[in-house]
Amino acid sequence: MPDGVLAPARLRTRLTDLLDIEHPVVQGGMMWVGRAELAAAVSEAGALGIVTALTQPTPGDLAREIERTRRLTDKPFGVNLTILPTITPPPYDEYRRVIVDCGVTIVETAGSSPEPHMEFFAGHGVRIIHKCTSVRHAVKAERLGVAAVSIDGFECAGHPGEDDVPGLVLIPAAADVLTVPIVASGGFGDGRGLAAALVLGADGINMGTRFLCSTEAPVADAVKQRIVEAAELDTRLIFRELRNTARVARNSVSDEVVGILADGGTFPDVQQLVSGARGRRVFEDGDLEAGIWSVGLSQALVRDIAPARHIVERIVREAHATITRAAALYAGGPEA
Repeated sequence: MPDGVLAPARLRTRLTDLLDIEHPVVQGGMMWVGRAELAAAVSEAGALGIVTALTQPTPGDLAREIERTRRLTDKPFGVNLTILPTITPPPYDEYRRVIVDCGVTIVETAGSSPEPHMEFFAGHGVRIIHKCTSVRHAVKAERLGVAAVSIDGFECAGHPGEDDVPGLVLIPAAADVLTVPIVASGGFGDGRGLAAALVLGADGINMGTRFLCSTEAPVADAVKQRIVEAAELDTRLIFRELRNTARVARNSVSDEVVGILADGGTFPDVQQLVSGARGRRVFEDGDLEAGIWSVGLSQALVRDIAPARHIVERIVREAHATITRAAALYAGGPEA
């Protein structure tokens, strides 16, 4: 650590104890982004890095990416396994087997219910964090036996669900009924957010957009710079008419998709515009108009491109300072 810079205070929560990490911060499992270099950097910073399974084209590629991550860090990291209905489903059983065979013991599931995967993972000592966009789904996930729930508010990138409930309501509503640790997701990008999440009843936060703008994120610099320049109004909600809402960056492509569907179009009318291959080109080539790409409202809080370690340490320091100021106000102390 550079001279004159203090190490961040530890914020011990049920989440840090569960995952054996130093800080209650989890990196979002982002498609095309959750690769070894980012996951390892986040874990090395004392948070939880996540490798995204389906970014890898085959289970064998995932095995190699996990081993590459392990060469970069000896600290805990997890694997995201997103379960979505598709015409040709990925071989989930093979990805599951690779995760276990490679010795990974933390899995973040998202999308559909984790129920089909619970028995296998539980039988191999894998702790599951399931991402939900509603209290009712979080309750069901807890009943299925997940180790923790990531509760995803309307502010998030990607799929926020169809209830449009923001984190300020969703997090405490979930905390009122759940007994497992809660990871607050959607809209978090600085230490004030971490402090707020802890006060609302969460045990930590999940951040995608903030880590997308880290030095180690394997995306083009143009994407990172666009996030730094963007405001909270620079996203679009697409697929609303299809009941499959997704929050993506505002660009010519997302504007076109919104217009087509608003005029009565159907998915085949926009399928070519929203293909994953086009979105991947954005991240790899830096062509911000090549396709749709996910980003959250928290981009309004992202003001620099920084190493993952600096991001984590800054957020923890800010959270500690925020909590200290709030306590002083309550106590009528000198900072009141």
